Amino acid sequence: MSREQQAVALARKAFETGRSKSLEHRIRQLKNLQRLFTERQKEISNAIKKDLNKSEVGAQLYETLGLEGEISLAISKLKEWAAPRPVQKNLLTLSDTVYIKPEPLGVVLIIGAWNYPWAVTIQPLIGAIAAGNAAVVKPSEVCVHTAKVMEELLPLYIDKELYPVVTGGVPETQELLRQRFDHIFYTGNSMVGKVIMEAAAKHLTPVTLELGGKSPCYIDKNCDISIACRRVAWGKYTNCGQTCIAPDYILCEASIHDRVIEEVKKAIKEFYTDNPKACPDYGRIINQRHFKRIMALLENSTIAVGGDNDESNCYIAPTVLCDVKPEAKVMQEEIFGPVLPILTVSGLDEAIKFINKGEKPLALYVFTPDDKVIQRMIDETSSGGLLANDCLVHYSVSSLPFGGVGNSGMGCYHGKFSFDQLSHLRSCLLKKLNMEGVNSMRYPPHTPKKLGWARFFILKTVDLGWIGRMALFAVLTAVAAVVLQNYLL
Repeated sequence: MSREQQAVALARKAFETGRSKSLEHRIRQLKNLQRLFTERQKEISNAIKKDLNKSEVGAQLYETLGLEGEISLAISKLKEWAAPRPVQKNLLTLSDTVYIKPEPLGVVLIIGAWNYPWAVTIQPLIGAIAAGNAAVVKPSEVCVHTAKVMEELLPLYIDKELYPVVTGGVPETQELLRQRFDHIFYTGNSMVGKVIMEAAAKHLTPVTLELGGKSPCYIDKNCDISIACRRVAWGKYTNCGQTCIAPDYILCEASIHDRVIEEVKKAIKEFYTDNPKACPDYGRIINQRHFKRIMALLENSTIAVGGDNDESNCYIAPTVLCDVKPEAKVMQEEIFGPVLPILTVSGLDEAIKFINKGEKPLALYVFTPDDKVIQRMIDETSSGGLLANDCLVHYSVSSLPFGGVGNSGMGCYHGKFSFDQLSHLRSCLLKKLNMEGVNSMRYPPHTPKKLGWARFFILKTVDLGWIGRMALFAVLTAVAAVVLQNYLL
């Protein structure tokens, strides 16, 4: 039995004991997880520093702060989320108990990503724990130091049988994917997403795929270009551009092209000084393979800002490309690095057409003071999320579902959406063995008269208060008894 098989078997056995289902156990595990981020922040930050050159403050701001908020939300709302959810009835089910009962799926596989290794790995784990599941956690092997710390720390704080951590590379992940799970939650790129989905299909396992794509950013000539470019620069160069919802490229009219370049340049200097390489808040490319991939995208492009690089240090300066054509190499794949191409369009119509020619992105950004422009972007495009006049911040709103559409992913999470995504929403209808006369309309022999009564009872919905329901129930009972006795039997 391989290490991966053992981990899955252990999680399955632990789940079958039923201990993960009690709300007390779930809350206890979530509180323990919260304590991990309070007590072990130093180890977490040190590992992230080694992997991605994030500062300690940056690690908390972009990795663990949001997780602490998600845990607090789940703890405070868990009783409400897990409670039966009454639904609207029709007249035929007026006397019945009808509700949705969230129940755990079973054993979930969580495959994390390297760009925000704690945030995108632990966030779905919070949902899995809250929903009462067991979960096998597979951190990305690309973040070597973080994966090691995660493997060491998680078992010290949460149930190591219900939530085992499996480290390793491609062979270990492939072995995990050969096992049967009740849900697979993957964060990464669309190419691997297809592999995940293919493996899941063999067991009819549902998947959540948090992918990416080329998230467009349209800047209207009538907006405050200085503020717009400042916010775009922050969204683009945070984590050295290695963010799945980073603005991938800018679309703007030729009349503001040069101004956009200048304003982005100013923002880069403001955020990262004249020497970003020495700035503690500017990160590094994760490894040399990705460094070479990003540098190759710059071929035959005109660099307007930045371009400095150091392969030995995995450093690429914040870079802006000008006069970029749609067929350029940099426009053929998600950049996932600190390179910002600027393309010119004639206006909003051409921008929308350009966006719609590509795959549906994970995020879409529009900067404009005009509500009509925003509404057209909402109405005439499709993306996982849409932000007007800012970047990235929708990720921090727990009441918004975070996820993609089409090539940028399927399924969503954050807050209650994580809980629902990793729960089975079971339909429950509880009847009593009385009022059999009402059921006569559904029993053979079928007649037009029975069909007429069935249409009345089934197609009419009710939304009454408690007293109204009781009164209507009494009337319907009497009517049904008389009418059905005289006309149906």
